[in-house]
Amino acid sequence: MKVAVLADIHGNMPALEVVAADIDDWQPDKVVLAGDVVNRGPSPLECLEFVLEKERRSGWQFVRGNHEDYVIDQARRDAPRSGPAFDIAQAAYWTLGRLNGDVSALKDMPFQVSFDVDGDETRIVHASMHGNRVGIYPETPDDDLRRKIAPPPAVLCVGHTHRPLIRRIDQTLVINVGSAGMSFDGDPRAAYARLRRTAGRWQAEIVRLAYDQAKTDRDFFESGFFDQAGDLVRIMLLEFRLARPLIYSWSHNYEGAVRAGQITVAESVDRYLDSINGHS
Repeated sequence: MKVAVLADIHGNMPALEVVAADIDDWQPDKVVLAGDVVNRGPSPLECLEFVLEKERRSGWQFVRGNHEDYVIDQARRDAPRSGPAFDIAQAAYWTLGRLNGDVSALKDMPFQVSFDVDGDETRIVHASMHGNRVGIYPETPDDDLRRKIAPPPAVLCVGHTHRPLIRRIDQTLVINVGSAGMSFDGDPRAAYARLRRTAGRWQAEIVRLAYDQAKTDRDFFESGFFDQAGDLVRIMLLEFRLARPLIYSWSHNYEGAVRAGQITVAESVDRYLDSINGHS
C-alpha cells in the first residue's frame, strides 16, 4: 500500500501544482492533505478549488489546520473589523474575502483522518493530538512526543511546523511531512511524505521538489495580498523567501504590546525587520 501525505500549502499554487503532479506520477492508493491549504499566502481560492477537485476526482482526504480555523474565525459576525486584533488577523480576513466569504469547505474538514491496515492504525492530524497549534519538531523530547501522539498509533503523520522529520518512538512511526508551500527548514523546495507498507511494516520518505518560486513571489504582489492583507504580510513574504519561520519570533517580541495598544502592527513590523537586517 502507498500513501501520500502533504500539508501546509498556504495559498502557494505553483508549489501545489508541482507536488500534486509528483503524487499523480507516484500513483498512491490514498492521498491525505494535513491542513493549512489556505491563508499566509497569495492564492487561497485557487488552491482550495484545486484540492476540492482532487477530492471529487481522486478521493483526496483532508484534515483542518489552524489556518483554516483562522479564516473561519474571521467569518464570525462578532469578529473585529478594526483595532489591534483585526490588524493582526488581517491576512485571514483578506483570505476570507478571496473565498467570497464561504468557509463551508473549511468547516467540513475534520480534526483527523485514520485508517487501519492489518490492524495497524495510520492517523493524520495537522499538528499533534494536543490540537492543531501544538506541533511536533525535530527537537521535541521523547516524553513530550509520547504525550503528543497518545494514544499511540502505528503511524502518525503531521504538518504544522513546516519542518520535516521521520522518527520512530516505541512502536510508532512519526512523520512530519514538512510544507508543500512554505518551508521553514532553510530548504525552499516543496515537501511531502511518501508512505509505503511492505511485508507488514510501514516505511516513509520525504520528497523535496523544486518549483517556480519566482512565480509565487510575483503572486504576493499581483494578487493584492502584499498591499491589501496588512503589515504582517511583509514578514510572511520574507519567511517565504528565506524558508525560515519569522512570525513566531515577531509574536514573542511584539504581539502583546500590539494588543495592549502600546505600538501599532506597522511600527512593530518596522522594528522587527530592522532587527533582522541589523543581524544579517
